[in-house]
Amino acid sequence: MIKNDQAISFLQQLFQYTVQEASPINKMKAWLPAQKPTGKVIVVGAGKAAAAMAAEWERIWPENYPPLSGVVVTRYGHSVPTKHIRVLEASHPLPDSAGQAAAEALLQAVSGLNAKDQVYYLVSGGASALTTLPIAGISLKDKQNINHQLLTHGVPIEAMNTLRKHLSRIKGGRLAEAAAPAHITTLAISDVVGDDISTIGSGAAVADPTTVADIKQIVTQYQLELPPSVATYLNSPIAETPKKLDNSSAHIIITPHQAFSAARKQAQNQGIDVLYLGDRIGGEAREVAQVMAGIAQYHRQQPHRKPLLILSGGETTVTLKHQGRGGRNSEFLLALAIALNGASGIYALAADTDGIDGSEDNAGAWLTPESLHHARKIGLNPNELLQQHRAYDFFSATKQLLITTPTRTNINDFRAILIL
Repeated sequence: MIKNDQAISFLQQLFQYTVQEASPINKMKAWLPAQKPTGKVIVVGAGKAAAAMAAEWERIWPENYPPLSGVVVTRYGHSVPTKHIRVLEASHPLPDSAGQAAAEALLQAVSGLNAKDQVYYLVSGGASALTTLPIAGISLKDKQNINHQLLTHGVPIEAMNTLRKHLSRIKGGRLAEAAAPAHITTLAISDVVGDDISTIGSGAAVADPTTVADIKQIVTQYQLELPPSVATYLNSPIAETPKKLDNSSAHIIITPHQAFSAARKQAQNQGIDVLYLGDRIGGEAREVAQVMAGIAQYHRQQPHRKPLLILSGGETTVTLKHQGRGGRNSEFLLALAIALNGASGIYALAADTDGIDGSEDNAGAWLTPESLHHARKIGLNPNELLQQHRAYDFFSATKQLLITTPTRTNINDFRAILIL
């Protein structure tokens, strides 16, 4: 049975176990072609796991099959060595010129192919920002402007990608169009609620069901200010993305549900009851924290109970009113700490499974029943820091930041509340 002084260690180990279950290593063999390809085999990819996926694809690729070539792009610091597939790096979450060059390299790699050739597109979370290639007439600065608004206006990832797809030369099925007549197979690690393949990485190699009309609703709902070049383009008939592709197939090789199911069993094997809330939790981070605190308090008050783990995934959002410091998981945890107000026997950890929460150096943070008291003792005002979106500063001061190396995967948020 887990004791209080083992609680944080248990939560950290469970996070690492969940990340390991989401790794592409030993998860891709089932998707190898059963028959030896007769043409070229091109590998392209984008996302935080793209380099790891490329390296694994090289490792398992049969020696008697045609040689691999191609290019993938990942986040700065997330590369791994590869032999035949070139790895590029670019900025995330805000795009840069390296991401634009990488997107052009992906398009170049799939150009000029014939019907006997085969393309594999390895995609994971982060692909959208890493392959920013604006439609002609829209500048990178305009795309960066829009991306900044998407990140600071509380826009959910599905809505973000709807807008991104329509403003890109590569997303929303346009990579598949460029590869035709060659067949392109998407192999994806899902980081989106509901595992919609057309949303993962903005669906570069699959048909796009979203429309320009959807974008207009998003702009109104989240009060976005479109640059003139973008507004003009969206009013033109060529703004619509391809709705049918005959040269495309897609498979999701890892889902958040799979990883969280493994984590749930891991906890149960240690004698802990698990309340799994699913991998589709969204909404404002601080509001989700209020709900989670209520659930935790309720279970804490039940008599004759076993230790309980409240486990959930998904992706919360933060609507910034100040520049702040800290990502959505750190903000969730600070709001949770305030709501729990030092309730005894409750420990929690929240982190992004890619190893980076927002744009700082931490994956997330953890808290104990003493966190709030300790913070106030050293002169911090938790409520003020929450209002200023400075959760990173709070957990840095309390020495409760969770800092990991890049995980080279991404299945969104990991939230675990342990009640002893």
